[in-house]
Amino acid sequence: MSTPVGRSVSEGWRALRTPLLVTGLIVLAAIVVLIATSARTSGPFSPDSTESDGARALAALLKNHNVDVHGTESLDDALQPGAGKALVIGPGGSLNASDWQRIGGAQWSHIILIRPSSRALEALAPGVRPTGNSLASRSRQPGCELPAAVKAGTATVSGPTYSAPDGATTCYGDGINATMVRLDLGDRLVDVVGARASFTNAQLADDGNAALALNLFGTHEDLTWYLPQWEATYSDSGDDTPPLIPPDVRYIGWAVAFAVLVVAIWRGRRLGPVVAERLPVIVHAAETTEGRARLYRRSRARDRAAAALRESALGQLHKAHGIPRRADPSAVIATVAARTGRHPAMLYELLYGLPPLTDEALMSLSHELDVLTQEVRHP
Repeated sequence: MSTPVGRSVSEGWRALRTPLLVTGLIVLAAIVVLIATSARTSGPFSPDSTESDGARALAALLKNHNVDVHGTESLDDALQPGAGKALVIGPGGSLNASDWQRIGGAQWSHIILIRPSSRALEALAPGVRPTGNSLASRSRQPGCELPAAVKAGTATVSGPTYSAPDGATTCYGDGINATMVRLDLGDRLVDVVGARASFTNAQLADDGNAALALNLFGTHEDLTWYLPQWEATYSDSGDDTPPLIPPDVRYIGWAVAFAVLVVAIWRGRRLGPVVAERLPVIVHAAETTEGRARLYRRSRARDRAAAALRESALGQLHKAHGIPRRADPSAVIATVAARTGRHPAMLYELLYGLPPLTDEALMSLSHELDVLTQEVRHP
């Protein structure tokens, strides 16, 4: 024989079994949907972003020209080059010096740095330094012999400028500093580009921006588009221990939050039918009426008291004469006058007149309304 404690536990488990099963299924479905449909990258200059500062249009243009674009936010992808592959490193994130050195040690044939940090320049583009100046957005001629720039011609460029070492090619500048620098390091080409906005969805169609982007990014059939992230950075001490919370955990967190919301809505709608509950104390209608009357008297609310009396009297008149509840006052007055023989003007003043100004006038109104309803009930 089961004990009361055992029965209560069993009943509790049966009550929770269905919600827990539904929650688990929802979480599983949400995780599958997020993994299947979520973009690999997000944010400014992302090849998956359709926002004005995204680069979805450029990624589509490259794919149309047989360039396989692989967007990623993982540092490991930026450390696994191959023959005939290029690497684009977007702005943002906060990689440390050791991470940039690891990327520099990878054998990429072509690296394109978009608005790089000083650490990135030291590791990947030796001798290139930011000048601290910024060019205003306008159409500019290449001013160099770089084939990608010559083919594109005029481009709308803006952003930070850079100084370059001897032997480097500088393009799209003001004659002193340039927004684009190419270094030929022998085993690889490195392009430093400060004009990020030129390749975004908002400005790709301006001037020769699309041609410049295609000639610059489309040099290889395989392009890895890396967007550094804050959580991709390890410590400068050389410790390769991964972060305490992996980046993919955020997807699971969103899935769990969505599941909790769905369950809350589901449980909130299962309140069941309204259950009539007996009042603990019976309050007679007369006591309620007397209590309200005392409140009216204490606050000298003669207008509300008169309105309540007239509403009650009109209700009885409508019921006795079959007058619709929405009937005009003129129709009510005409019907009651024909029935009682009273003058219409006196009836209008009695039923729809101004509120009484004194207690005596209120008592007189109550008495006259009572006489009128008595006449209706006992013609």
